[in-house]
Amino acid sequence: MRTQSRKALATVGFAAGLPLAAASASWADQAVISLPGGSPFPESLTATADGTLYAGSLTNGGIVRAKPGSTAAEVWIKPGAFGTRSTFGVLADEANGLLWVCSNDASQLGARGPNEVEGSFVKGFDLKTGEGRISVELPSKPAICNDMAIGSDKALYVSNTAQPQILRLAFGESKLEVWAQDDRLKGGLDGLAFGADGFLYANTLISGELFRFEAKAGSVGKIDKIETPRPLKFPDGLKADGTGFLMVEGGGPLSRVTVEGGKATLTTIKDFAGPTGLARVGDVIWVSEGQIVNLFDPSKKGQTPTSFTFRSVKSDQ
Repeated sequence: MRTQSRKALATVGFAAGLPLAAASASWADQAVISLPGGSPFPESLTATADGTLYAGSLTNGGIVRAKPGSTAAEVWIKPGAFGTRSTFGVLADEANGLLWVCSNDASQLGARGPNEVEGSFVKGFDLKTGEGRISVELPSKPAICNDMAIGSDKALYVSNTAQPQILRLAFGESKLEVWAQDDRLKGGLDGLAFGADGFLYANTLISGELFRFEAKAGSVGKIDKIETPRPLKFPDGLKADGTGFLMVEGGGPLSRVTVEGGKATLTTIKDFAGPTGLARVGDVIWVSEGQIVNLFDPSKKGQTPTSFTFRSVKSDQ
């Protein structure tokens, strides 16, 4: 695998083609985007400032892209490219001109992927060309790279669903290090997002919990469990939004999350079909309907949905 320094790629750069307001206008009347038949079960969603949407495929791999105003996404990075396998989390890093992608051997989950590449990796692709630039393997075994967030220190933080740990790739480095590990996180770490308060927040897919991590000088401080008004049902994508967050749960809801002290309030915006990820473009919130429960629910085993989509809703804030 080819591994390159993030610092060496900082010069790649990426200029957004349209201001955010124009991007939002492009999507204003567009409610649904269909995904190619060969790209089912999108596990995550991200967007660039011009409104372009990106997602992977848990079962088939590759990356799809939907340009502003389009009704259908297109395959942008072919399955298996640059040593990728099943593609999970995606994160647009426009400051460095990169699309970060979590690539995993998910065969233990019943998803064989496009090849036999073993291990779990963070991959970095050029946002302009789609060319593979960075490949860093997660050091822990077992490992499932699930979601990513970039801190004020420019480091990339990565959730490992197979271990109760969050890893950190320091800016300019080529190796991931364990940043936080705690038995309370054994419920399947998933969504990550830095809040306006500078803390890192994470949810756990299986146990349905929300945690807050104090980030200081490159090391983790206090870890707190945040009390939620109800049990979270397969919480997944988590994104900072103003002074709070937006979060989707595989059970259906897209919610606005507000944290005060050690408690969170949840306000449901809309329910979706098995949502896995979200991305806000202006006043429009896009949600990937990954329907991943169909892969793991014994009663639905082998029942692949006939279509997969991104759906949108106007934000009330």
